[in-house]
Amino acid sequence: MLAIRLPEEIETRLDALAKATGRTKTYYAKEAILTHLEDLEDAYLAEEEYLRFKASGEKAISLEEVERRLGLAD
Repeated sequence: MLAIRLPEEIETRLDALAKATGRTKTYYAKEAILTHLEDLEDAYLAEEEYLRFKASGEKAISLEEVERRLGLAD
């Protein structure tokens, strides 16, 4: 269970949308979370991997080098 307080403006907009469409505010809150959750997870994981890479001292390679190593170069 999750309970959140929304600014009045957002609450008003959510109420209006729910009334206009016959859906619940919960439905739209869930949809909004699901829509953005994957992006948030990806951003967090990318940042963690970047920090790990920076701390490792590994050398970055170019896209061209990756393509060459994988046999994808033209």
